[in-house]
Amino acid sequence: MTESVGDGRDAESVSKFVESFAAQLVEAGMQRMAARVFAALLASDKGVLTSAELSEQLQISPAAVSGAVRYLAQTHMVSREREPGSRRERYRVHGDQWYEALTNREAVLKRWEAALREGVNSLGGDTPAGRRLAETLAFFEFVEGEVAAMMERWRVHRERTFGQG
Repeated sequence: MTESVGDGRDAESVSKFVESFAAQLVEAGMQRMAARVFAALLASDKGVLTSAELSEQLQISPAAVSGAVRYLAQTHMVSREREPGSRRERYRVHGDQWYEALTNREAVLKRWEAALREGVNSLGGDTPAGRRLAETLAFFEFVEGEVAAMMERWRVHRERTFGQG
């Protein structure tokens, strides 16, 4: 008999998904524990788990959960909230976490663009290094415009597909 995760789902199947998806996230550059915590939250029906629940499900220490959640919160992939009537925190993944994570990269792109602009001015746009920086700057400006347009198309598609904006 297989163990259930409390909602009628097979715990082994859930665990296999979590580890498989986490491995894909790690391969794409995410920290290992953060990937596992994110995948576990994503796979939970409510999208909310406490540190104790994450520790138990993933067989990791509370310190590992804390570090992973810190990273995920900084990248806007999860949010922290207090459990009603308790001092315990719980961690939530939202349906729009990809949108939030991607659009919050805009601030990073703006900082990179400013630094590159300064570099072009400092090195001179007519030098090989200055031209390389100018091309990199143009790439980031292009990406920023494309991401903004893509996110608008996503909002329309999401509303059409899922009925939520």
